[in-house]
Order: sequence, then C-alpha cells, then structure tokens
Amino acid sequence: MAVNIQVEKTGSENTGAVLRKYTQRMRSAGLVQKMRKIRYRSRPLSPGARKRAALRKIQRRADFEQLIKEGKLSENVRGKRVKWRK
Repeated sequence: MAVNIQVEKTGSENTGAVLRKYTQRMRSAGLVQKMRKIRYRSRPLSPGARKRAALRKIQRRADFEQLIKEGKLSENVRGKRVKWRK
C-alpha cells in the first residue's frame, strides 16, 4: 500500500511547523501505527524451540518443587518473583 503524503510550506511558516503538519498527516493516514506493527512484530517460534521452552519450564518447576520439598525454600515463596539459589 503506497501512500503519498505531501505538505507544502505556506507563507511565513517555519520548518518545525511543517514537520508537525507532516507527522500529523502521517498519523491520520495510519502509517505510524502500521510501521510500528511491522517494526516490533515478533516472529513465531519454531516447533522445536517451543518444545524446548516448554521442557525447560517443566524442568524449572520440578526443580523449584524439589527445593521446597527439601526445605531450602519456604512454602510462602510459591507464586512470587523472588531470587533463589540452588
């Protein structure tokens, strides 16, 4: 989708005003939002990477439960974000 945006300087208008006018027209055309969607889009993970991430999460949860069972962590840290060491 090609969109041409044209802004002309009128009379005694300074450069800053022309830039503001240009950015306002870009926003109203929806180009800024579209460019941000393209720029910050995250690629979907491959099936192998998804599987590795899931297995890593399962392993970390099992390690966490084991530390609670061994008494190295108290029961009340469950569900909270705290730093803990092995």
